[in-house]
Amino acid sequence: MIGMRVSTVEQMHNLDKNAIEKYGIEDKLLMENAAHAVYFVILKHLGDVKNKKFVVFAGPGNNGGDALTVSRKLYSNGADVKIYLLSEPTKYKNAARMNYEIVERIGIPMERFYGDSAMVRMNVDAADAIIDGIFGTGISRNIEGIYAEAIKIINESGKIVFSIDIPSGVNGNTGKIMGIAVRANYTVTFGLPKIGNILYPGYEYCGKLYVSRISFPPKNYENDEISIFINTPVKLPPRKKDGHKGTFGDVLFISGARKYYGAPYFSALSFLKAGGGYSRLATAKSVVPFIGSEGREIVFHPLEETEDGSISYTSKEEIIKIANTVDFVVLGPGTSLNERTQKLLVDLLLSIEKPVLVDGDGLTALSKNVNVLNERKHATVLTPHPGEMARLTNLEIREILDNRIEVARGFAKEHGVIIVLKGAHTQIACPDGKVYINMSGNSGMATAGSGDVLTGAIAAMYTLGLGLENGVRMGVFVHGLAGDLAAERKGKDGITARDIMEKLPFAMKLLREKFEEVKSKYSLEVV
Repeated sequence: MIGMRVSTVEQMHNLDKNAIEKYGIEDKLLMENAAHAVYFVILKHLGDVKNKKFVVFAGPGNNGGDALTVSRKLYSNGADVKIYLLSEPTKYKNAARMNYEIVERIGIPMERFYGDSAMVRMNVDAADAIIDGIFGTGISRNIEGIYAEAIKIINESGKIVFSIDIPSGVNGNTGKIMGIAVRANYTVTFGLPKIGNILYPGYEYCGKLYVSRISFPPKNYENDEISIFINTPVKLPPRKKDGHKGTFGDVLFISGARKYYGAPYFSALSFLKAGGGYSRLATAKSVVPFIGSEGREIVFHPLEETEDGSISYTSKEEIIKIANTVDFVVLGPGTSLNERTQKLLVDLLLSIEKPVLVDGDGLTALSKNVNVLNERKHATVLTPHPGEMARLTNLEIREILDNRIEVARGFAKEHGVIIVLKGAHTQIACPDGKVYINMSGNSGMATAGSGDVLTGAIAAMYTLGLGLENGVRMGVFVHGLAGDLAAERKGKDGITARDIMEKLPFAMKLLREKFEEVKSKYSLEVV
């Protein structure tokens, strides 16, 4: 199971064009279907619209045409509708022009919006809900003038807001706020969700997000050229009733140094908490006593250490020997920035003939020469946060944040690795160009050690038999699900890595016993 596709703005324009030219679905019909989907969502949340008051803000393009069409549907079912136009009607073309003329002939109250005024505020204050059809997904510059004033009025109104396709002011390709944006309660997007609907902060501005296919045939939107997907969970393999600890995976964690005790502990123990069988920790020998009493289930491999208390380069051959006996290796969490240890990490990456996940200080070591990745003959997974991704790519952090998907995808393809770019709605980029956007997790997980729990979860999903791509996807999903369970119990403030780790078994239990329910919760609703 791959998940719903997510399109760029340009890809959606092509889908619209294809629907019209190949399938003969005229733009008038697409606009009617879009409006019907919005109307259906309004009914779902407000009930019968008869005698309810709506204020509609209609912009100059097709988004405004959609808003006018919604207005007509509301009006024909007894609603009191007031439309504010944010441009000259002459700017409407084709289907939008047709619907403007219909609305004009019907006699729905409609006037130009020239800016904030007492009359506009009075109408907004009297409304039961507001329809936002100012801008669609194609906005590329910051919003100013009367458009910004209209959005400010909407946001200050305290009314229920329904946005058409995307909240006005959200960039459809990045989720970035273009100066100011509508904060919607509900958004209905068309054909496929756009990147800006899914990535933060745009996702938050959407409120509850719905998708309408607007009568596209599946061949139109199940298009292989669109290679970004919602990270829909896959079913876990059944646990063998006669299995032993080796059946459920044997993983080596090369992690830890003096003063860095949390990373080795959380990564190695989280593997077990997520269902893994045999967890080995190769770490500086002075680290073992500090975490041994807490992590008795972990098998320790004490190693010689530097004066700084980090793993000594002299341990290289011993580590390689252990690595050759396991199924998967995690390299780098909390290993320190000691120069010799950093060199050790790179040389181990080149020498270990097993799938390897690189995290933390391992990413710092790798950033000095990322081309070593192309020399590896076995699968590699990197789990950077935006700062680490900036070091790996020599880009500014702002460039990473503004273009997360393409940066991750480009790096994954160039170096033949899987990139897990951590953050709200983490992205998983694969060497073949596919990108998955994860929907589980919450802001409370932005806490020290959370990433170490993630490495353990990914390792467990791989060794349980999901394969590498699905294993990484499910590791990210399970980690987020555990964080959501922790937040349900404690709230988002004050969640720790331990809280997330302790919820991993419960997350696994939910996935095994209530898979469809979990999948539905983290999927977008189609209307």
